[in-house]
Amino acid sequence: MMMMMIMMIMMIGGETYFPHITENGIKVKPQKGKAVLWPSVLDSNAFQKDWRTRHAALPVVKGEKIAMNIWLHMYNFHHYFEISCTG
Repeated sequence: MMMMMIMMIMMIGGETYFPHITENGIKVKPQKGKAVLWPSVLDSNAFQKDWRTRHAALPVVKGEKIAMNIWLHMYNFHHYFEISCTG
C-alpha cells in the first residue's frame, strides 16, 4: 500500500496519473494537506500486484510541488530489497 501526502503546493500541473484505473485514466490534483492512499495488490490476493495502480507524476508546469511518500509493507522487505528482488 502506498500513501502520498502533499506538503506544499503553489503550482500548475503535477497531478498523479493512474492511466489504467478507467478507460481514460484518472488524474489526482494535488491539494495541500491532503493525502491519497492506494493499494498495490489485489483485494482477492494480497500477494498479487494490481497493475491498475501503476501511476506517474505528471510534470509541474509552474511552481513547486513538495510531497511525502509512505510505503506500507505487509512483511519485512529489507532482505528482498538487498538482493534487488522488489520488482
